[in-house]
Amino acid sequence: MHEPPQTSVPTPAQLRKCYEVCCNLTRFYRSINLLTLDPRYNEVYILTSGNLEVLISPTGDARYLPL
Repeated sequence: MHEPPQTSVPTPAQLRKCYEVCCNLTRFYRSINLLTLDPRYNEVYILTSGNLEVLISPTGDARYLPL
């Protein structure tokens, strides 16, 4: 039988940083195209307009990566 997929839950630090990042992005008129939790690394992944990716680690550290 197949096992059900494991669901990951963001940490409180990730939730706080995600809210902060999303507020800052929209303040600068950047659309948020995708927001998800990557289960492989347990990182929050944000894809924005203007070729920008944001990764938020479980400790709440954000990395901004240009595409």
